[in-house]
Amino acid sequence: MPEQAANDRTFSSVYRHSVDEKRRVPIPFRWRPEESIEFTIIVWAQHKAGKCLRVMAPTQWAKLRADIEAMSSPEQRQIIKRSIGSLSIQAKLDASGRISIPENMAAAADITNQAVLVGLLDQFEIWSPDRYATVEAMDAAEAPRVWQLIG
Repeated sequence: MPEQAANDRTFSSVYRHSVDEKRRVPIPFRWRPEESIEFTIIVWAQHKAGKCLRVMAPTQWAKLRADIEAMSSPEQRQIIKRSIGSLSIQAKLDASGRISIPENMAAAADITNQAVLVGLLDQFEIWSPDRYATVEAMDAAEAPRVWQLIG
């Protein structure tokens, strides 16, 4: 039941970590699954501030794949599958609880010697500090309006 172990985790808070010369970044202890699983790392280009890395546990990855399969247009489905397929990898944490970021993904997200890990409750993102500062400012400007949507 390795997938369930990751699903029991809530990815919350913000952590800043150094990235070593092999592009390994430590994952917060509270975010680590009890059993070994493969996370999916995707170069995520859906934010105005720029690209980051979105990290999904197996259940969130399966949900994204199901959402893609449910798209009505076969052409759009193929485009998004090709795009996400070419911009993603599966990765396990090493014995020290670090995830290794491939060079091309680190470059796309502008991650060099520092990274900001941001919890999204059911998944998390890895940002360069500069891009995350922009995201924080943009989110702060929208937060009062968005909070009203949940009550």
